[in-house]
Amino acid sequence: MSKIRHTPRAPTALRHLPAGSEVDAHRHDDHQIVYAGRGVLSVTTGAGTWIAPGTRALWIPAGIVHEHRAYGETDLHTVGVPTSENPLRLDSPAVLAVGPLLRELILSCTRDEFADDAERRRLHAVLLDQLRRSSQQPIRLPSPRDPRLVAVCALLDEDPADQRTLTSLGAQVGASERTLSRLFRSEMRMSFPQWRTQLRLCHALRLLAEGEAVTSVAHRTGWSSASAFIEVFRRTFGHTPGKQPAGHHPEE
Repeated sequence: MSKIRHTPRAPTALRHLPAGSEVDAHRHDDHQIVYAGRGVLSVTTGAGTWIAPGTRALWIPAGIVHEHRAYGETDLHTVGVPTSENPLRLDSPAVLAVGPLLRELILSCTRDEFADDAERRRLHAVLLDQLRRSSQQPIRLPSPRDPRLVAVCALLDEDPADQRTLTSLGAQVGASERTLSRLFRSEMRMSFPQWRTQLRLCHALRLLAEGEAVTSVAHRTGWSSASAFIEVFRRTFGHTPGKQPAGHHPEE
């Protein structure tokens, strides 16, 4: 990561980010909710990368050094949450489900159109109540540490459509299938097939945000068919890749 910027208060604001733009490494003394009202957003820390489409928000605890990256034209909504108000009781980043009400609360908090501070506080309190009800979603790519695992992950990140088995990949990096399977379990807390599915979904979200057609995305990210991709995507995100989720639309 580049030089770390320290911003004591996590801002509650709306920023418009061009496709491919980044927010450099920084940290806040407050917790933060990060949401893409349009586009797809990723957050990277030393522990891994979390990615969120319009049906998900990212929770970033106070003090965590992180970077943002926008895929497609992105409306970045951020809501600061004081450390005295941690509704999730989480000390690491997480991806949260965003229903229609929570979405509208996040958008309203960042529009800065309040009549007075009392109205702002009431809206913020309702938002915290909704956060307590939000389920966590496993849209995360942990960062590997072992050099052999780093090498395998880099190969598939470069080409997520690579269909080679773990045995074949291990032969290229000098590790057995058994060793790599153990490393995926111990370092990534998931099996190799689970990790590869996460990787492919993350790449798919980025490509879709950049305007790629569904069939092309399925092919480029390694699914056997467009229908297989659509089914996995629907099970994971609650809607098909070619359809905007209810209530999710570009900001005016």
